[in-house]
Amino acid sequence: MKADLAVRGGTVVTPGGAVRADVGIADGKIVAIGTDVRGKREIDASGRIVLPGAIDAHVHMELPVRGDRSSDDFLSGTIAAAHGGVTTIVDFSVGSPETRLPEEIEARLETAAKSVIDFTLHGEVVGWRPGSEREFAEAVGLGVRTFKFYTAYSRSGRMSDDGVLYAAFSAISRLGGTAMVHAENDAIINALTDGLARRGELAMESLPKARPAICEEEAIARVALIARRTGVRLRIAHISSADGLDAARAARFDGTRLIAETCPHYLLLDEGVYARVDAHLYAAMPPLRTPLDNAALWDGIEDGTIDMVVTDHCPFTRAQKRWTGSFLDLPYGLPGVETLLPLMYSAGVATGRITVERLAELVSSGPARALRIHPRKGAIAIGSDADLVIIDPEKEMVIAADALHMNCDFSPYAGMRVTGWPVVTISRGAVIVEDGKFVGTTGRGEFVPQG
Repeated sequence: MKADLAVRGGTVVTPGGAVRADVGIADGKIVAIGTDVRGKREIDASGRIVLPGAIDAHVHMELPVRGDRSSDDFLSGTIAAAHGGVTTIVDFSVGSPETRLPEEIEARLETAAKSVIDFTLHGEVVGWRPGSEREFAEAVGLGVRTFKFYTAYSRSGRMSDDGVLYAAFSAISRLGGTAMVHAENDAIINALTDGLARRGELAMESLPKARPAICEEEAIARVALIARRTGVRLRIAHISSADGLDAARAARFDGTRLIAETCPHYLLLDEGVYARVDAHLYAAMPPLRTPLDNAALWDGIEDGTIDMVVTDHCPFTRAQKRWTGSFLDLPYGLPGVETLLPLMYSAGVATGRITVERLAELVSSGPARALRIHPRKGAIAIGSDADLVIIDPEKEMVIAADALHMNCDFSPYAGMRVTGWPVVTISRGAVIVEDGKFVGTTGRGEFVPQG
């Protein structure tokens, strides 16, 4: 057959496995997978791997923080994402006690309109009180079915207590939605942080002491029980520790419908960075853990406990993270949307730790299923959106911030040698990155309603 675009001769990772095949694309959709597929334009993928475009299901573009904002907006951040083979991002509305959830979603949709790739949203729940259940139904009507809660950050007004969680989870369950939780025990964090402050121990090496793994473990177990009793599907954000992973595994065994995510920085970095001169640049919540935690999370990837790998992309420049002598004064977050796929390919597939099929599950089909946008997204299948990334498995790169496209002068992975790099990114049938150059269009990204 003749398609608009044919990607020919690559190893194509389909839902049925990796096969040598051609992929035909017409009108933004995949219309053929097989042999001798021709196109008006053809891309030779011989010797390369063709994956469904990555879905970074947890990012924070132009997020307001402490009177500032994260350094990527929806234009620079999605251009960077495209360079890394990400064809869909999932950001958040900006929650506030003074505004309603539907209004926050509509405002965020306007902010995201300049995106160069497709996007959807999680609804951030801040200041919600029982009696306002209609807000969730209105959000579902807008195409948003995942709602994020915090069990920490009481002192900034973002925490939801157990009563709020129970009422909200019950309402979301009735709507068939998903409750997503940043799970850390607030009371333990506050007590430990206050003690460190009294002793003047607020250097970066104290950050893990302020938020030990027990905080994550306890909060996951607690919200999982509430989720199980209300019947809601629960997604635990950015699991960082072996103890947290064990709590998630136990909750699933007990019957909680639980989705587990982690991030590359919890797989590849550890708390040793907090002894460095530039330790403050690595401030993240939860903090980086130990090498044993890294290993446990890789085990969770290999045994299927972890459903997806996301970046929690929340970049700040060196100037924004200027060190003033206390970890309490920092904005928290790390850049990563551009390096998700190459890091996971290099550390996972190239080392033999995971298969290329498992990689596709972790960064594409897994997030798409969690969001209920599969198989429109996250699959190389007939009728799916033609979101593809072509990886050159032989291409080696040493990561350097100035060679990346994120609006950030720091990369936590600087100096790492990566084997395997995206060389072509295709979004709904259009080539948007080729040979290291962005050739897409501002505002081409579409909002993807969650089914």
